[in-house]
Amino acid sequence: MAFASALSALTDSERAVRAAAESCAAQLAARGARCDLAVLWFSSHHVEQAATMSAALRQILGPTHALGISGESVISGAQELERTPGVSVLAASLPGVRLAAFTSDAFPPLDADEPEHVAVLSGGIGAASDTAATLIFADPFSIPVLQMIPAFNRARRRSQAGAAAGVLVGGLASAARAPGGNALFVDDRVRRFGAVGVTLSGPLRVDTIVSQGCRAVGEPLVITRARNNLILQLAGRPARDVMREVVSEMSPPDRGALSGGLFVGRVINEYKERFGRNDFLIRSVVGEDPASGAIAVADFVRVGQTVQFHVRDADTASQDLSLLLDAQRLHDPPAGAMLVTCNGRGTRLFSKGHHDAGAISRAFTPLGAGEQLAKPGSMIASEPVPGAPVPGAGFALGGFFAAGEIGPVGSAPGSESYLHANTACVTLFRPGLPTPPAGTSNRPE
Repeated sequence: MAFASALSALTDSERAVRAAAESCAAQLAARGARCDLAVLWFSSHHVEQAATMSAALRQILGPTHALGISGESVISGAQELERTPGVSVLAASLPGVRLAAFTSDAFPPLDADEPEHVAVLSGGIGAASDTAATLIFADPFSIPVLQMIPAFNRARRRSQAGAAAGVLVGGLASAARAPGGNALFVDDRVRRFGAVGVTLSGPLRVDTIVSQGCRAVGEPLVITRARNNLILQLAGRPARDVMREVVSEMSPPDRGALSGGLFVGRVINEYKERFGRNDFLIRSVVGEDPASGAIAVADFVRVGQTVQFHVRDADTASQDLSLLLDAQRLHDPPAGAMLVTCNGRGTRLFSKGHHDAGAISRAFTPLGAGEQLAKPGSMIASEPVPGAPVPGAGFALGGFFAAGEIGPVGSAPGSESYLHANTACVTLFRPGLPTPPAGTSNRPE
């Protein structure tokens, strides 16, 4: 198994993709590997050239399947190109792994409560009892994401151990602020709406990190009245009054963090006695109604759910990511990784750029000799120079800044995925053992 990544800041779309793809091809060739999967993330500056970029990517790397997703900013290695022209390529050689690419054109109605719909979706995305992961990228203006993700969770097959097989990871295209402004592709099929993805099954191990970017304030509270996305009462009191009371009792640093907005964290596992930062699903507070005393949040809520107010916090985000990366370093080094981070992170949250990508790359890049560490960094421009060393010798990481991140809560096998906000979702790819087919179940979850 081998991964390669490359970045280009060239403004000409075709030249940019060719430069990054040729770098990845050279990295794989140096290891005697061929490309099975190529993923291209590209900024809004390149959206109109999606078909041209798809053709160039496939011509140079010759992958079994290629995906393309537009985003506000792109990531490769230890670098994040924010709100500027950029393309990022992640290429993977996955011996023995089966790839099933799909688009939303084949989706049935996304109703997780209808077994027939779930069964059709399961077959359409190529779910299997030995699935390791499904990568999904969607246009937020044309896909009902809050209905899609539960349906995908249910569409997973059962593994030999009885757990739902594979993890759902990905994110929402973020290059546009209006319908029709994003672009996505699978192989030669370019879409301005919908979703694209690929399911990976076979000898592959996929681990995930979902690092929060918010810190809790106040105390956990139970919703006692609710309607759709409106929280009417918290602990028997008007939700707006409770929210204002929490804000009034904040410390000066917490009040300063309100410039980034106020959020509500919804507890995923209500059976836990205590809640930590990774137990909450973060949603924005989008409005309040003085007449009814309600607050509106960017999610559907119901009576009985436990919530807690949150604020964005750079220190918490940095510490959380560092702790989760330290835990992953106890395992064998990953062959490569994908980072889908919130477009509210980067320099909008941290005082310095390249925070998330830099932390991940440092965690998994082996230290070189002292004389190598003393050399200056390499340029990102990315047009190959004959005779020059192949760039990208560090950790192979690719990804983008998303309008919403898709990943699990918890690391237990079969954990369900959710749509997140303000998180850094990291997918780590490692070689895995083949799963014996005997005794497995192909029924959807």
